[in-house]
Amino acid sequence: MDDFFWTYWYYQIPNYLAAAVMYTLLARFFMQFVVPPQWPNYIWQWFLRVTNWAVAATRWVTPSPVSWVWLPLFGALWFFFLRLAFTLTMARFGLAPTLE
Repeated sequence: MDDFFWTYWYYQIPNYLAAAVMYTLLARFFMQFVVPPQWPNYIWQWFLRVTNWAVAATRWVTPSPVSWVWLPLFGALWFFFLRLAFTLTMARFGLAPTLE
């Protein structure tokens, strides 16, 4: 366990990036209820810029009756399932970290 991160870097880095996108989408979803959509605040603008690509991808895979308000939440859900599938696949082939 001396160098846990670098031993499993091929698992840790994609999982970390997917988790960062997932939690950023969740934050955007909850923030949109307390801030106006065109708010010039730099933090809100950063959230929009960082997550717009994920919201656009979510629109592509999510059924069209889903309102745009719910897209960040659905995007977080899709990224959760992506992370779960990635972890299960890596574990299936013995490439994921274990508790041993």
